[in-house]
Amino acid sequence: MRLDGRVAIVTGGAGGIGRGIVRAFTDEGASVVFADINAEAGRALEQELPGRAKYVDIDIAQAGSAEKICAAAIETFGALHILVNNAHASRQAPLVDTTQEMFDLSFDTGFYPTVRLMQAAYPHLRETAGTVINFASGAGIEGQATQASYAAAKEAIRAVSRVAANEWAADNITVNVISPLALTEGVRAYIEANPGVEDAMLSRVPLRRFGDPQQDIGRVAVFLASADADYMTGQTLMVDGGTQKLR
Repeated sequence: MRLDGRVAIVTGGAGGIGRGIVRAFTDEGASVVFADINAEAGRALEQELPGRAKYVDIDIAQAGSAEKICAAAIETFGALHILVNNAHASRQAPLVDTTQEMFDLSFDTGFYPTVRLMQAAYPHLRETAGTVINFASGAGIEGQATQASYAAAKEAIRAVSRVAANEWAADNITVNVISPLALTEGVRAYIEANPGVEDAMLSRVPLRRFGDPQQDIGRVAVFLASADADYMTGQTLMVDGGTQKLR
């Protein structure tokens, strides 16, 4: 029970990697408040984890959402030790066809909510010597084609995470980033809609498999949120089967 007694916030927690992290955290003793716009999936997960997880039906792109999510954690479980900024939405297009609306979608659901939640959570994390886990992507690290808006927001998240790691070290708050590859609902739907693409994707993964949202990505998040990672901050962990190497 490596997270026994700790309280976490997870955005985008009703599905995919977020749901995997919620389950991994609660398996290790944490109490979790998770935010998502998918009310049906959110309530189902809350019922699956009675007393251990609280669903907040909220759009993190909306003003005031960060303060409401933090308040829900304090009101429900009495403290905040861990913040996981996972939620993000985007649309793909070649760079010359990428519109302002596409950039706005990516930054309004990814970068800006990450920053606002870090700001809102900071006073609580300072009290608990807490930790922040943000999410990057190989799309930004490699510069994948058709991913301009997503890659830009993800690299901006990595940049602000390094700034926070330096500024908040004096408060014993650690800030790290995960760059994952996992078989989420979205990836599965993409594979099903594009015959042959799975083999092409896996050919670039040295371990020749997609990660599992709970067992592979969630377990690394548990490590970063635990005392085992107290001497790590400002790092990007590539949890992608060896696909990307930081340069």
